[in-house]
Amino acid sequence: MLFRSDNVTAVCPEVIEAILAVNQGDAAPYGADEVTAKLDSAFGAYFEAPVHVHPVATGIAANALSLAAAMPPPGAALCHVNAHVNTSESGAPEFFSGGGKLITLDGAHGKLDPAAIERLLASLPPDRLQSAPPTVVTLTQGTEAGTVYALDQIAAIAGVCHARGLVLHMDGARFENARARLGCTPAELSWRAGVDILSYGATKNGAMCADAVVIFRASPHAERLNRFMGQRRLRAGQVFSKMRYLSAQLLAMVETGVAARNAAHANATAARLAAGLGALPGVRLIHPTEINEVFVHMPEPIRAGLAACGFPVRPRPEDPNLVRFVTAWNTRAEDVEAFLRAAARATAAAA
Repeated sequence: MLFRSDNVTAVCPEVIEAILAVNQGDAAPYGADEVTAKLDSAFGAYFEAPVHVHPVATGIAANALSLAAAMPPPGAALCHVNAHVNTSESGAPEFFSGGGKLITLDGAHGKLDPAAIERLLASLPPDRLQSAPPTVVTLTQGTEAGTVYALDQIAAIAGVCHARGLVLHMDGARFENARARLGCTPAELSWRAGVDILSYGATKNGAMCADAVVIFRASPHAERLNRFMGQRRLRAGQVFSKMRYLSAQLLAMVETGVAARNAAHANATAARLAAGLGALPGVRLIHPTEINEVFVHMPEPIRAGLAACGFPVRPRPEDPNLVRFVTAWNTRAEDVEAFLRAAARATAAAA
């Protein structure tokens, strides 16, 4: 399991403590409890702006419901061709929107290019019945290539969206990792850059089973998005009877400082892993390592040598020599060093 994903880790202590703290007595169901009632104010303080917060159990639910609220049929969403919503969610955005469409664009290192978005939008006749009109752009932060959008890049995409009345959604499954990389505030990485609605990821950053849809009330689309979100969450089975247990996890993330600390640690261990792997002959970094994901070209003989040392490596399905390594909030420095020593031995043997 080493470096397989940040989904495989244990839950961080602060989240466990928060769950135990609310595991006392009875509480009103379906989000009417006192813990859930704190979410809007707590996240509002965290993001320095009024927000609507909707807890969900998974990142796929957060993304699919966000896009469903932003692209009622026959709308369309623009996304990167390698975005999680396009490659790894089994059509959930299309399903929950009741017939919305994903339109994909390519871009270097997993990032959308605002000029390419502008060209595509300009090429679509606004009143053509045969075309699904784009109503939302979704970007992934950090990207599926382990890179991050700089604040000016987000603002440029937001400018294109808002000039045409489109919603800007951010898939923030690794929002905190991107924030740690950029050294910015939650506000700067979201609504101040022009984001209207955010899928806030906590599970990959140490939570048990909690992500959230965050709608920024300053957005001109906020009330419409919020109205649709309540209905669609219920229909999707994401309004939990014991909501306090999800809400407690989210509060622990934004009130204790654990979100920033966990992400910074994951990024730091990934940077060490990338530096060590990139120095080995025959191993080549495919993308810049900017968050907690490391993408390398690693030939089969080296992978076989690592497996013989007790470190099985799984190549990506799109390329038999492409390997992704992911570090997490609890990755140990000694495990990174042990893996790098094994990789050096495997590289030498393969040579």
